[in-house]
This record gives sequence, C-alpha cells and structure tokens, in this order.
Amino acid sequence: MSEALKVPTMAEMMAEDKTPDILFWVGSAGSFDDRAKKISRAFVKILNKANVNFAVLGTEESSSGDAAKRAGNEFLFQMQAITNIEVLNAYEVKKIVTCCPHSYNTIKNEYPELGGTYEVYHHTEFLQQLLKAGKISLSGGEYKGKRVTFHDPCYLGRANSVFDAPRALMNEMKVDLVEMKRSKLNSLCCGAGGAQMFKEPEKGDKDINVLRTEDAMETSAEIIATGCPFCNTMMTDGVKAKEQEGKIEVLDVAELVARSL
Repeated sequence: MSEALKVPTMAEMMAEDKTPDILFWVGSAGSFDDRAKKISRAFVKILNKANVNFAVLGTEESSSGDAAKRAGNEFLFQMQAITNIEVLNAYEVKKIVTCCPHSYNTIKNEYPELGGTYEVYHHTEFLQQLLKAGKISLSGGEYKGKRVTFHDPCYLGRANSVFDAPRALMNEMKVDLVEMKRSKLNSLCCGAGGAQMFKEPEKGDKDINVLRTEDAMETSAEIIATGCPFCNTMMTDGVKAKEQEGKIEVLDVAELVARSL
C-alpha cells in the first residue's frame, strides 16, 4: 500500500496521556499470517480514513486462547486469557474491535468470568456503525454490480447471531449479493473452527472446505466474501482445490470496504 498507515500502540498513547476510543485486537492470524495481515491493513486503512481514535497492544498482545480452549487445554487457555486481561485492565480498555470471530467470541463471552469485561465488536459491526454515523461512504465502489456471496463464520453467525452487519455493508456497495443454499443460521462451517485449522482432516471422501467452496460456486459468484481470517484461508484453499483461482476471488469484507472508499 502506498500511503503510510498510522497504527499507534496503547503504550505510546498512554505515554502521551491520551486515551483511544477503541482497541483494535489484531489477533494471531492478523499479526502473523501473510494473507491475514492484508485484512488487518485494510481495516486500519479504513480506521485512518474515518479518523477513528484507536490503538493496538502491539507486542503486549498475546493469543486470545481460543485455539487452546477448543483443543481442550483449559489450563493454557486460562493462562493466556488472564495474561491478556491483566494488560487490558491495566490500560483500562473499555471497547475492543477485532477482525477475528474467534478472538471476538472468546473475549466477549469467555473473558468476563476471568475478570475481563469489555464492549466487543466484530469489525463488520464496527464498520456498519461508521457507515451509519456517516464517517465512511461506500456507494459506487469498484464492486458495484459484482456477484458476491458471503460465507458466515461460525463464531460470528451461529455463535453470536451477527448476520446483518456484513450484508448491510455489501448492500451499501451495490454488489449483487447472492446467498448460498446454506447461509446465516444454517451456514456450513469452513472446517477451521474448534482448532481444526491446525491439524490434518480426518479420513472421509471430501474436505469440508471443498464442500463449502462448492456451495459458493453454485451461486456463480465472482467473489466469496468472508469475515474471518481462518475462513479466508479455508475458502482460498477450496478455490485452489477446485482450480478456480482465476475466476473466483476470496476477500474479507474489510478489504471490499477499503477498496470501495
């Protein structure tokens, strides 16, 4: 990206006696995975453009503990969570926004019992707030009229009932939004959740991400939109497995928004 992104850390903010309105929780994927970093950058580009007063934890951010908990290591999860909660509470963080539904679900629903209670938003929810407040405008972007289908991430949709925000953003872009036969509450998992991302699939006649990609292909969509870095990886791999790379693009909603500003 040509323009320099402004990404202040909480430590820098505090040193200047400033308090950000939101903490952007980047998440492990958004910090380390090359593909997911692009989603983080797209989201920061939007925050900069909308003049949102935000900060990140930087090196003080650790894994949310989602993968450890789903894999059955409750002890490791609590260690990771409590470490994060101590940092967040020391900075008196109130409002958190993240591009990762796994972090979103864990911090929103599982941190409170360990002493960490915050207002937590998925990035699509926060972007919808910016849209409603007139801080961003999306009409007539490069995706106008493009055929797009949205894959609901499990921890965003079924686990937290967030279905409308991503769709509202895409409708604002005037895309031709087509639903898969399994969507919203009946959406099919991409196969990455529950720490499955980090292991080989069990024996069967088809990988679940390929099955989900076939659902998307049935809509004849040019773009598969996602709201989760794990889903993005699984759907991208599915598109490759079906040899559709030149025909179907997998993009996060934040990337669609960033390119439509």
